[in-house]
Amino acid sequence: MDVTVTIKKNNKHKHMKYIVCQEPGKFLLKEKRAPERKANEALLKIKKVGICGTDLHAYAGNQAFFTYPRILGHELASEVLEIGDNPQGIKPGDKVVVMPYISCGECVACRSGKTNCCTNIKVLGVHTDGGMQEQITVPTDILLPANHLSDEQMAIVEPLAIGAHAIRRVNLVKGETIVVIGCGPIGIGIMKLAQIAGAKVIALDVNDERLDYAKTKIGVDFVINVAHDPVDKIREITHGDMATAVFDASGHKGALEVGPSYMSHGGRFVLVGLSKGELVYSHPAIHAKEMTLMCSRNATTEDFNHVISVLDQFPTESFVTHTVPFTDMIANFDSWLKPETGVIKATVSF
Repeated sequence: MDVTVTIKKNNKHKHMKYIVCQEPGKFLLKEKRAPERKANEALLKIKKVGICGTDLHAYAGNQAFFTYPRILGHELASEVLEIGDNPQGIKPGDKVVVMPYISCGECVACRSGKTNCCTNIKVLGVHTDGGMQEQITVPTDILLPANHLSDEQMAIVEPLAIGAHAIRRVNLVKGETIVVIGCGPIGIGIMKLAQIAGAKVIALDVNDERLDYAKTKIGVDFVINVAHDPVDKIREITHGDMATAVFDASGHKGALEVGPSYMSHGGRFVLVGLSKGELVYSHPAIHAKEMTLMCSRNATTEDFNHVISVLDQFPTESFVTHTVPFTDMIANFDSWLKPETGVIKATVSF
């Protein structure tokens, strides 16, 4: 039986504010009736939302699998207002991380435990409305208890889980030397989690400030600006071996196509970033290396739990560079598209 327990301060019949991406380049701040919880759902108060590359691409009009209008937001820190009986014992007033991937549980991927690439997946803020609103209802089974985390920590669990899933895909082992292309939030997460797993990390980017952050705050072993002969430098660093695993976290067509040249014979190339177009590879070049080419999409409960367990080793304070109130998001969003503002992770507070 699903028995509703309600935290007293909630008035679920009130109207609430939300921000919708009406069309590319256009946000609107609007009001609507607050949602009502159904069976096997929880009603959440949103505390903080992280801004993701997906949100930036959606606003710019170049996000795959996307339709308008859409309420963005899938990196969520939240508090439970209403919830029924649940196996995790989550109660009203509890802090929870939302795993924003709603899977069907029945398709071939779900049956094999790959809920992250469910045939019918719906990602909050992408395929269905997300958390850029004061309250939201979500299925109870995508909630993870997080009473020991700060709002900022909760809001960065999801992007770090993306990195954790990519690392788990390649079965990364201690002592490997890897290359991570792209020092954005996802790339930085991969770097730190790979270090925690015992790997040596070579970071690549075009932005010297981002590379400096990877070196000084994340503590990566080597940083290379891709304008400066990265293949030769990686060869030198690895004594000719090249990297046993290469992760692309840029989604840039050129980076995705050159990635195999950084990789050792017998190595793995992981496409974490998403490009909308076609990619071209020289078959002899990748065949000679017996390259394993794999994609990494979203994350699973296992990845989220791993991130939560090691989050105290992550430099959250320096990672979250920009925070604004919910009502100021529209005025600030354009600036987060510009690397010169120094943005790594922007968040919106409610």
